[in-house]
Amino acid sequence: MQQTKETNSWAADDIAETITHLEQQWASAAKANDSAQIAPLLSEIFVEMDGTGTIFRRSEALDRVRIGKWQVFEVSDIKVVVQGNIALATGAWHGKGTLPDGKAIDAREHWLDTWHKNGVWKCIASASAPVKDA
Repeated sequence: MQQTKETNSWAADDIAETITHLEQQWASAAKANDSAQIAPLLSEIFVEMDGTGTIFRRSEALDRVRIGKWQVFEVSDIKVVVQGNIALATGAWHGKGTLPDGKAIDAREHWLDTWHKNGVWKCIASASAPVKDA
């Protein structure tokens, strides 16, 4: 786990564990098309940029969760950097299934999620980019 100098190491470890758990919870709910489990994790101002560069607001992102069908939806290699009430989580994603537009997908991406704590941790922004084949 990475952390900034401004953050107490014990607190940063606890926050990193919390954020990692939230990321895993999000992925599990997305695979099950359970947007109701994801909604509390997202801030009202949440914005997502997917691997194609398309921007989605919170309601659109939740709609996409309900419609997509996934055989595989996995996050891995999660790293968290903490500064104050902001946490940045990065990781890898592998998804295989059907997108909301009906297109088949089998993709790997790297992602960056920005979390903010105002009482509870909520994700305020998410961005991803395709992993280039070696």
